[in-house]
Amino acid sequence: MFDSFIKLSREIFGPDAVPLHRPVFKGNERRYLVECIDSNFVSSVGKKVEEFENKVADFTGANYAVAMVNGTSALHIAIKLAGVDPGDEVISQAVTFIATCNAITYAGATPIFIDVDLDTMGMSPIALQRFLKEHAVKKENGAFNVTTGKRISACIPMHTFGIPCRIEEILSICKSWGIALVEDAAESLGSYYGGRHTGTFGEMSALSFNGNKLITTGGGGMLLTNDSSLALQAKHVTTTAKLTHPYEFDHDEIGFNYRMPNLNAALGCAQMERLSEFLAAKKELALKWANFFDSHGTFFAEGIPGTSSNHWLNAIALKDKSERNKFLDFTNKNGVMTRPIWKLMSRLSMFKGCQNDGLSNSIWLEERVVNIPSSVPDGALKEFHSKDL
Repeated sequence: MFDSFIKLSREIFGPDAVPLHRPVFKGNERRYLVECIDSNFVSSVGKKVEEFENKVADFTGANYAVAMVNGTSALHIAIKLAGVDPGDEVISQAVTFIATCNAITYAGATPIFIDVDLDTMGMSPIALQRFLKEHAVKKENGAFNVTTGKRISACIPMHTFGIPCRIEEILSICKSWGIALVEDAAESLGSYYGGRHTGTFGEMSALSFNGNKLITTGGGGMLLTNDSSLALQAKHVTTTAKLTHPYEFDHDEIGFNYRMPNLNAALGCAQMERLSEFLAAKKELALKWANFFDSHGTFFAEGIPGTSSNHWLNAIALKDKSERNKFLDFTNKNGVMTRPIWKLMSRLSMFKGCQNDGLSNSIWLEERVVNIPSSVPDGALKEFHSKDL
């Protein structure tokens, strides 16, 4: 299978070194950047920021979107506005990028790691319900961990690699326990659960537009919410909590310099114009990979019925850790980039002492899952004409 994989990778992506996921700049990116430079509005005050926010809100169906410098900052603010206080605990998953846990820590809280489902690689509602029944109690002022005595103030599931987790079931559990739901939708722009875009189920969610994401602003993120009050608070606190005034500098709380610059938003506006094409091309690529790995008896992650993935990073599960390591070594030596899933957060020195539920599925995935090349292939997009927009 290894040689056949290299051959197909070359057929899809060409003879040069094949990256895991590269950005595509074949639209209005240069034009919009020059417009920003010519306008002198290159920082967080500029028309492209609001335009980008509106485009993302319209696409996802969220009422409000607040652009920030990266997905981690968006998640940090979402956690803060969800009512997480220093000393609280936040339920999340060990299968995630470290940004999830970093944001929890920035808020002064401690993560609890809940196991994931094998078919979504996202938080398991069964595991969540089991943990709460065994380790939590409901009080008037929220849910509390009977082991630590701390308040469990929020739950942050992630839509891993763009595959929607069972978010509707998780939402129901969180509501019954009085726990705020914040979605880590960093990887799932263009993914849907039951026809509804990921990131619109929780009180808030965070998107990422890092250089390796489906669309990119170089560095950037966005908070989504349907609550006007939360959106206003998010915009205020990420603009250093500065009170509006023509020339005075007055701030009413500790704020953050988290707003997205206009230059980055300009890239985002151009990228959004081609998002539908990117999604279609990546769906076609995922089908090719799925057919290939199915013919070789290897598991290819596709999610669950009733959901639609953006196929951000395609993932396979090999038979064991030994085969995984051989595959990683062979492919990377042959110029086709692959990578293992993240090391579990519960294994990192900063989070080793955090409570978890055993994480049996998470460990299984850690030993087997590999991401394979997932860029939009050259030639997959139609010729671009800005006049057609």
